[in-house]
Amino acid sequence: MRIAYLGPAGTFTEAAVLSQDDLRTAELVPMGSIRDALAATAEGSVDAGFVPIENAIEGTVSDTQDTLAGGAPLVIQREVVIPVQLHLLGVPGADLGAITTVMSHPHALGQCRGFLDATIPDAVLEATNSTADAARLLGASGEPTTAAIATSRAAEIYDLEVLAADIEDHPDNATRFILVATGGVPAPTGYDKTSVVIFQRADTPGSLLAILQEFAVRAINLTHLESRPTRKGLGDYCFLVDIEGHIADEVVADALRSLKAKQHDVRFLGSYPASGSPRQTRPDRTADQQAADTWMADLKTQIQP
Repeated sequence: MRIAYLGPAGTFTEAAVLSQDDLRTAELVPMGSIRDALAATAEGSVDAGFVPIENAIEGTVSDTQDTLAGGAPLVIQREVVIPVQLHLLGVPGADLGAITTVMSHPHALGQCRGFLDATIPDAVLEATNSTADAARLLGASGEPTTAAIATSRAAEIYDLEVLAADIEDHPDNATRFILVATGGVPAPTGYDKTSVVIFQRADTPGSLLAILQEFAVRAINLTHLESRPTRKGLGDYCFLVDIEGHIADEVVADALRSLKAKQHDVRFLGSYPASGSPRQTRPDRTADQQAADTWMADLKTQIQP
């Protein structure tokens, strides 16, 4: 199995892949950007793609969300959440007090604002494609006044030293990743998520409420809701929604059927195992739905000709 991921070696994405026992034997193909990893998956040059989609501090990874919403169809196979520990790296012998430039992925820079403002407030921040790419560039340049925010593994790979450890602003920082493929829906596990993109038929008052009511009336819990521009015109938005449950659950399937009929379009992004352990057991509403269908069918038999 070949998996494209946001490279180079030493990224959190690589660490997330390697946290999965069944993926450790896969051939990992580092890509220069999230869009490249997803494009390689859609084109079939790799079997799957592995990319970040959300961070606890910085929020949504827009490149991932926008590509899933508007690019070639891809289906989420699983989600993986790992804690994030960030370190300030320098070349051997570098002095923290002499650092004038800090490189890293924009999300990593944002996750360390407090440390940077307090320690090296005058440093120029430079964005790179990934945390590991920042470490790679620094290792190649050997510049003693430049630092990179990256992982301890990146420090080992690119012969750098840790100038300051655990510099993230929040100790509970974590990033959510997804494994995507061109097709196939994993079997339900009893603790699943379903992700969809909902495009509005018209931007009218109450249109979002109408969408949310489809889930509320069925007691389906939303775990994520975000609006993103469709790029078709100013003010034209779609909604990316994560809900608890699997399309194998009739109550979930019924909600999506109703949305598909009432809204302009619904793009299915996948039903897949949720990360971690369930906080509570989600009741299976399938039997309730079937009982309601039977009840309604019986009522209809009483209609006089």
